[in-house]
Amino acid sequence: MSSNSRVDGVLVTWGDRLFFPGNRLVKPDSQPRLRSFKGRGSASWIRARIEGTVRRSPQVMVKVTGGGRGMKAIAAHFRYICKNGRLDIEDDQGNVSRGKDAVRELTEDWRMGGSLIENESHRREAFNIILSMPRGTDALAVLRAAREFAQEELADHKHVMVLHDHQANPHVHLCVRAESKSGRRLNPRKADLHRWRETFAEKLRGWGIEAEASRQVARGATRNYPSLWQAKARDEGRLRKALRAQKSGRRATAHRAEAQEAWRHLASALADSPDLRDQSLSTRVAQFLSQTDRVQARDVMRQALADQMKTPQRQALQLIRRVPDVGQGRGGRL
Repeated sequence: MSSNSRVDGVLVTWGDRLFFPGNRLVKPDSQPRLRSFKGRGSASWIRARIEGTVRRSPQVMVKVTGGGRGMKAIAAHFRYICKNGRLDIEDDQGNVSRGKDAVRELTEDWRMGGSLIENESHRREAFNIILSMPRGTDALAVLRAAREFAQEELADHKHVMVLHDHQANPHVHLCVRAESKSGRRLNPRKADLHRWRETFAEKLRGWGIEAEASRQVARGATRNYPSLWQAKARDEGRLRKALRAQKSGRRATAHRAEAQEAWRHLASALADSPDLRDQSLSTRVAQFLSQTDRVQARDVMRQALADQMKTPQRQALQLIRRVPDVGQGRGGRL
């Protein structure tokens, strides 16, 4: 596209703020380690991310779903992801096996491959990760991208993977031994998950799959996803306080304002570019932002209405709690 240095400078500056806001913080150790993919961080790479976001390209999903505290739990997860030996299971050496005997061999290899993993452990000895794409994505490409992802991000860790293509969304179950071959332990944080999503999306694009890993706020989304413990508590009926459907509060509002400011600078720079393709992209950014504003306004209104409906219920509950039990008095039972 355009070689205009001023436009490119604005795109890199504000594109980095929109897609990688954490990189501007002072503490570099806690930030995503952006890999040296060809062209990453350049103006052309930012243009591609803008294009993918406004086109609403499929978003990758990388989720840590827990992990085994001991070999007993890890072996159970092995059996679950490979359907008790009916599906192929691939290890970090690229060896593919199938069957109950293969699962038992893998279990013993993990138990003794490094520090001994007891049947029960007080700490997490493995992490269970799901790499997923929406319905209709080529399942084989998802597997190949997951393999490349693991080779790059988890190269020093034992891991196994199984492709599930019999369900709605093609996805790969990846089980990673927490202790690396050099003795360091895996401890994924939010920044790591962000980097993992970027890596997985990059690998998918390398196989010709349209994929993005932009943050919710960059896409104008406000959905409030439950954490793992909240989802489990909700499913088991133990969640006392219902989770708000949409993100709200001072912090969420500030993040949305920052994203909108970044989008405005990007749209303005593209509009000022002498390149007609930049100008066309600017128009699509403006359309994307107008649609996003309408969706956010609708979500805010829905949440407000939901809160209003809950209010009488909460008030009624408080009144009930204030009323003493029938037959009770200050002096005891009547």
